[in-house]
Amino acid sequence: MSSLIELKNITYLSQNKTILKIPEFQIDAGDFVGIMGPNGAGKSTMLKVMALLENKSSGEILYRGQVIPSGLPPLDMRRKFSVALQQSLLLDGTVFHNISIGLKLRKLPKAVIKEKVHLWMEQFQITHLAKKNAHFLSGGEAQRVNLARAMIVEPEILFLDEPFSALDFPTKIKLMEDFKRIIEDAGTTTAFVSHDLMEINYLTSKLAIMVEGEVKQYGQTQKVIENPNSATSPFLNEWKKFYPLSS
Repeated sequence: MSSLIELKNITYLSQNKTILKIPEFQIDAGDFVGIMGPNGAGKSTMLKVMALLENKSSGEILYRGQVIPSGLPPLDMRRKFSVALQQSLLLDGTVFHNISIGLKLRKLPKAVIKEKVHLWMEQFQITHLAKKNAHFLSGGEAQRVNLARAMIVEPEILFLDEPFSALDFPTKIKLMEDFKRIIEDAGTTTAFVSHDLMEINYLTSKLAIMVEGEVKQYGQTQKVIENPNSATSPFLNEWKKFYPLSS
């Protein structure tokens, strides 16, 4: 597989404190990468740096081998990335309007926008919500709209920061099942921050464990979970008690 995103000698400082220190890290095209670690390990910060939502303090971020310029990256490059956070942050207006906003900003024809919105509403099983005000949705409905809005722009890489953590268990399981099918069908490269081993085990192909701002272990999800190294075993073994995995 070819590398889609690479981090080289990345640091991120806040109030003179080093939050990230990552000599190298890469996500290959087609991977679904989970990112876990203790509270304060830098998971969300690394995700935001990769997604160009936070400016690194030093180092390089490469997209398909091309260094992304510091400051404001080119628009055509930023449009290859899409982000969905734990809080859906939906706009005022209908579900249709919220899902369509990325296409409207790209100035696509109205007929194309309508066709694509209906396609993605069908994918996420929310067609019946098209005319409903987004501020009156349940948590699961809002997150389906949030994910549809992120996917409709057909990103090359999707960044997710705990999108399922606020949902009740039955809602989470159904959405995860649908989302896994959608991502596999689309072949979208994905980076996914989660605190839940069940989510990681079910969705991801690779797993990065972060401790104190560094990636301490990275590899195939099952191998990392089953064979943690000395730096990651205290975290993983503790979390297995709270999030036991089925065989």
